[in-house]
Amino acid sequence: MRDPEVRRKILAEDPVKDSTFPLIHRISFSKMFRLGSPANYEPAKSDSIEAIAEREGRTAPEVAYDILLEREGRGFIYTPLVNYATYDMSAPEEMLADRNAIMGLGDGGAHVGFILDAGYPTWLMSYWGRDRARFPMTDVIRRLTSDTASAAGLSDRGVLAPGKKADVNIIDWDKVGFSDPYVTYDLPANGKRLMQKSTGYDATIVSGKVTYRGGDATGALPGGVVRGQR
Repeated sequence: MRDPEVRRKILAEDPVKDSTFPLIHRISFSKMFRLGSPANYEPAKSDSIEAIAEREGRTAPEVAYDILLEREGRGFIYTPLVNYATYDMSAPEEMLADRNAIMGLGDGGAHVGFILDAGYPTWLMSYWGRDRARFPMTDVIRRLTSDTASAAGLSDRGVLAPGKKADVNIIDWDKVGFSDPYVTYDLPANGKRLMQKSTGYDATIVSGKVTYRGGDATGALPGGVVRGQR
């Protein structure tokens, strides 16, 4: 991609023509940002690729291209598709404050090549519960555990009580966070997926067995099919 002729040809292509990507018409350079290292998930309007291009007298595609070359080709472009119209977290905050909101969505299937939202529980704790202190940590944990279990009809888990499923995370609140995201090719047929390491989890216990310690898998696999309880 650093070859001038390769660069010229790629930048000369029409990004929309013949594209089969369903969201192509909803993505604009005004809502595209350098993710950076450490990752910045709350960039200002002046940080957008469109704004950078205007300041530097370049085209937005040129700026985007160069961002992807950063960190030896490991640079990421961050594109919030929704809920970032005002270039801040006010919309998500309003929705999270609604008592009827249920914490959910962990897309671990069809979209793993360009979306990584498995870390939303860590973000809820680190950003909203600790850094912004917008919600009490006790409420954050309740919403991630008993609220979601109850909403899904899983009455055998979600609280620490006799007779319930022994699923527990032991967490160091001061260290809860993320490493930089990266791409790995470990799916069948060398399929790619986005990954991001989380920090601050001293141990993860499933059905009474330690499955992760300090972020490393122990090899224990006590999980099974999840079924609702009446």
